[in-house]
Amino acid sequence: MLYSAFIFGLISSFHCIGMCGPIAMMLPVDKHNQAKKALQVTVYHLGRLTAYGTIGLVFGLLGKGFFLAGIQQKLSILIGVIMIIVVLTPENIFARYNFSKPVYRLISRIKSNLGKHFRNKSYKSLFIIGMLNGFLPCGMVYVALFGAIAMQSAEFGVLYMVLFGLGTVPLMTSVVYFNSFLTQSTRNKFQKVIPYVAIFIGVLFILRGLGLGIPYLSPSNMSLFIQETPNCH
Repeated sequence: MLYSAFIFGLISSFHCIGMCGPIAMMLPVDKHNQAKKALQVTVYHLGRLTAYGTIGLVFGLLGKGFFLAGIQQKLSILIGVIMIIVVLTPENIFARYNFSKPVYRLISRIKSNLGKHFRNKSYKSLFIIGMLNGFLPCGMVYVALFGAIAMQSAEFGVLYMVLFGLGTVPLMTSVVYFNSFLTQSTRNKFQKVIPYVAIFIGVLFILRGLGLGIPYLSPSNMSLFIQETPNCH
């Protein structure tokens, strides 16, 4: 299931550039020294991956709690169903409810801190910009977090979110270097693919939970990462 995190990150990054693209284009990087610029962009991405990994740790621990409660198969099916429902639900339905209102103050603080660090070209500021960027609310990140919960452990929760973040790196890097090629037409074409990828991943989680005995795809033993029975042989 871990490979799905990277694939989803790669595809969903075409959606994420709507929020993160302007941040990447405004990074205070050295435009004359290409080697230094590459290092600065790398530091920015490390900040983002750190944020994703931290969130993955929290939700991975939550998933471990479900695993210890013995409901990991039902959880995997539920997560898959939720992913599919979220993707298939028209955006105007969600628009009727202000889900983000409780976090407006937090978002305001994050954006305020981002503004302060954009005026500083230090590596520390670039890392912090990346971290703050990673903590900004994003629908695609929310979907990925369902996957982190289904990993059933803190370690794999972190790994799932880091792989998701790595999937976004190629496009987010290209925004810094070649932002002119990302036309609205190009973005629209790739955004049409995102729902299909999310549904595919949702189906994978459902199959995982059903335990059909299909190796790798739907193993009968849902204890994928934590061995339930000690091997005494």
